[in-house]
Amino acid sequence: MAEFDMAEELMKAESYPRGVDSVSLIQTHISWVFLTGKYCYKVKKPVDFEFLDFSTLEKRKFYCEEELRVNRRLCPDIYVDVVPITRDSGGLHVEGKGDAIDYAVKMVQLPQERRMDLLLEEGKVDGDVIDEISKTLAEFHGAARTGEGINTYGSLETIKANWSQNFEQTRNLRGSLIPEDLFDSIEKAVGEFMQGNSKMFNERIKSNRIRECHGDVHSGNIFVDGRIYIFDAIEFNPAFSCSDTAAEIAFLGMDLDFKERKDLSESFVDGYVECSRDGGVHDLLNFYKCYRAYVRAKVIGFKLFDAGVGQEEKGEAERLCKEYFSLAQEYAVNF
Repeated sequence: MAEFDMAEELMKAESYPRGVDSVSLIQTHISWVFLTGKYCYKVKKPVDFEFLDFSTLEKRKFYCEEELRVNRRLCPDIYVDVVPITRDSGGLHVEGKGDAIDYAVKMVQLPQERRMDLLLEEGKVDGDVIDEISKTLAEFHGAARTGEGINTYGSLETIKANWSQNFEQTRNLRGSLIPEDLFDSIEKAVGEFMQGNSKMFNERIKSNRIRECHGDVHSGNIFVDGRIYIFDAIEFNPAFSCSDTAAEIAFLGMDLDFKERKDLSESFVDGYVECSRDGGVHDLLNFYKCYRAYVRAKVIGFKLFDAGVGQEEKGEAERLCKEYFSLAQEYAVNF
């Protein structure tokens, strides 16, 4: 079944178990999320990119199961199951009987208005929320997998390769979205920091600070609804989810900085350091904040070369791209 046909079919209430009156859709370049009221269902698109491969039914089932595994670590009561999508003469059926033509991750649907990025815009995120996030992540990292097969993602060799890829993929943006002197200064600062701190990166590995993390901790992936729910952990590529725990903390810290809540950013990092007893986070914080801001700028910048993106969206992408590059530079001068 073609992508469009499946998405269209799954917008019908009758495709779901009883009790569904209407369906709404949230779409990304790799998945559809169908909101049905009590539950939502995430379906992976049959795509194959450089960084992920959902091209076959077997692979989509495997990564649905992986998504369930990695997200139950932080949200065990939200991630319900992997369910089949079946087909008969009446159409598609989520949680249907018979042979599966695809799979979905079934989740408890949380109220969208309780998403942290929206609450930040409304000034409804306070110190208690930040303290709870710090504590939650410290406990999560303490229990997360580490050791052989994971440590390599925190090695200086890997980190150098990641930065090299960033610079190569954005070199064509010099002079347009990022001033040439700013690009050169970030590249120089990053190179000097890595060259001068090889011992510190090695010590992070020896002290078991490289973990199978969440991989995408920012305010858009956190719900505040009676308790903290940090959801949508990355399941499709360990290069994105396995990292120094400091890099994970830097992501949300950078996000809060970008949203002009440096007070909350500082409280979050301090709270995490206190709960995790990992003072080394401070030594790497600006380095990894720079990395997170730079990657954010890069990904947004790619939209400008996408023929499927409208002019209005491209204009917003250009503005955000420049702002993230500027933020990366602020961190780079303070390594």
